[in-house]
Amino acid sequence: MTDFAAIDFEAANAKPTSVCSVGVVIVRGGVIVDSFYSLIHPEPNYYHWYCSKVHGLSRADTDTAPIFPEVWAQIAPKIEGLPLVAHNSMYDEGCLKAVFRMYQMDYPDYQFYCTCKAARRYFGKELPNHQLHTVSEACGYHLANHHHALADAEACASIALKIL
Repeated sequence: MTDFAAIDFEAANAKPTSVCSVGVVIVRGGVIVDSFYSLIHPEPNYYHWYCSKVHGLSRADTDTAPIFPEVWAQIAPKIEGLPLVAHNSMYDEGCLKAVFRMYQMDYPDYQFYCTCKAARRYFGKELPNHQLHTVSEACGYHLANHHHALADAEACASIALKIL
């Protein structure tokens, strides 16, 4: 796969509509050509302590952030016609569909590929686990800022370029 968009969401709480940041990396011809990162005002707008512990974001970071439709209006033209790639794509695709439903937006049936599933097939039992940071290291990418949406999307893109 040489043309795709790697995407990662972070959420404020357990609700899939509570996306609070997004990272997108655009790959064309096997080369990263663009990236995008934004904070998002989550809905519902509360942070579970564990989510904040994982990604370091809090309500103070996103209270003045744009809502999802405003952020997606910037992303949509960048990813038009591209398949989406995510590590544990069920989570990211679930979040995306949930916020589209919540804001009553027409979902364009994005095609998703999962680098976690692909890593299980590619590496098998060679790795101790198939978590993003473990798989990205095995693919030659050091994930220094895990759970920052753009850093995770960059790691996902590096994995996809190696094994998809």
